[in-house]
Amino acid sequence: MSQIPLARRSPIPPENCNLARAIELIGDRWTMLILRAALYGVRRFDDFQSELKCPRTVLSGRLKTLVDAGLLTKRAYKVPGKRARPEYVLSAMGISLRPILIGLTQWGDVWLGQGEAPPISFTKAGSKSAIRAAFVDAEGREVRPDQIRAVLRG
Repeated sequence: MSQIPLARRSPIPPENCNLARAIELIGDRWTMLILRAALYGVRRFDDFQSELKCPRTVLSGRLKTLVDAGLLTKRAYKVPGKRARPEYVLSAMGISLRPILIGLTQWGDVWLGQGEAPPISFTKAGSKSAIRAAFVDAEGREVRPDQIRAVLRG
């Protein structure tokens, strides 16, 4: 794999960079773990809290941020005999993170899995055909990471 050439600074300042904005929004540990759980179907506050062991105040704040940013939608549910409570469902914006999080999972399988079989894999719905995250060009051909280059507008 080829090395990225040395640069004294990024080609665009962080305040104009959508990658930097995305990291600012979803880049902390608790937010990523909430999104991971939501992608697997967790929707209720107590279920997030039980699975993640996240302090309730932190979880509440992160869920509010994700709702305000449009990644989660807050809607009411009611268990018979109980009061209505909110659940947090991925919006289209949140669901669109699935390929990125699957790619991150597969990166972890390769680099952090210590040679063990991955605990989860992904297949095409309706088949047993394994899938993996990849870049493709406009014609649908796979592009290796060392073949990617950044192109600045203007």
